[in-house]
Amino acid sequence: MGLYLCVFDGNGEELEGVELGAYADFNFFRDAVKFGVENGVAGAICPLLQGHSDCDGEWTVEESKALLKELDAIEKSLSEIAPVEFNSDWKREIAKTHVLSPRNLLECFFDIDGEPLVYRLRQLAEASINSNQSILFQ
Repeated sequence: MGLYLCVFDGNGEELEGVELGAYADFNFFRDAVKFGVENGVAGAICPLLQGHSDCDGEWTVEESKALLKELDAIEKSLSEIAPVEFNSDWKREIAKTHVLSPRNLLECFFDIDGEPLVYRLRQLAEASINSNQSILFQ
């Protein structure tokens, strides 16, 4: 079972969606943020990312605006840390298929299509803001 984040328009049409892989992959990302951005204190710098359950729920439009700021901090900090081994077989396979060779910790995180995770989360937050619709956790 995987985690899918998405934004729908007022008519129920999907505007943007990101499949993150397994819940464990999202938690691995949050752990990297905890230690690489927040000095071991979950939520100290990225309370939206760290404070939301990884199952049902949403980030509101206002939270999407704040999420963009958190993603800036994540991008800056994780790009300065050495890469780590991939934590799952699907990541190793996607990296092989797309010839991904992370140069830093930030590049170790991507969606199931091999797109950089922080970039995709930023697109999701922007879709939320532009459409005035929440990001849904599914």
